[in-house]
Amino acid sequence: MTQITDNKVVQFHYTLTDADGQQVETSLDSEPLAYLHGHDNMITAIEEALEGKQPGDKLNLTLTPDQAYGEREEGLERRIPIKHLQGLPKGTKSWKPGMIAAVKTDQGMRQVTVIKPGLKMVLVDANHPLAGKTLTYDIEVVAVRDASDDEIAHGHAHGAGGHHH
Repeated sequence: MTQITDNKVVQFHYTLTDADGQQVETSLDSEPLAYLHGHDNMITAIEEALEGKQPGDKLNLTLTPDQAYGEREEGLERRIPIKHLQGLPKGTKSWKPGMIAAVKTDQGMRQVTVIKPGLKMVLVDANHPLAGKTLTYDIEVVAVRDASDDEIAHGHAHGAGGHHH
C-alpha cells in the first residue's frame, strides 16, 4: 500500500465537530476531500498527522485554535460591496446575518461571516468562521496516489475532491 509522503495526492473523508461535540461539517455525504501532500494545501497539524498513513487508516485529531484557524482577532469587521460575496445557498434570495460567504482576496479565497447586509454594501467579520475554536476531526484515508507532473507544478490536486481548472 502507498504511504502518504510529499507529492502524493491524498483523498480522505472527515467529520468535523466543535468542543461541544456538535457536528460542524462532514464529507461523508459527498466526494472525499483531495489534497497534494507537502504543498501547504492542508492545515499543518492535519498534514503532519497524516504523514506515513495509508488507505484505511483512521485518525481522531483535536486541534487547538493555534493549530487550526487561529485565535479570533478583534477589529476585523470590513465593509465590502455585496456583489463580491460568493456562495449564497441555493434557494436563498439574500444574505442574512450569520451566513458564511466566500470573498476573493489578494491571498486567495477567504471565508467571512455576514454581520449586517445592506443593499449595496455588507459588513462582514473577516475572521475565519472557525477561528478561536477547538476542533475535532475524525478522518479516514480513502486513497493515496502519486501526483501527476501537472499537479506538482500547479501545487494542488486535480480531479474529484481537488481543484478544477
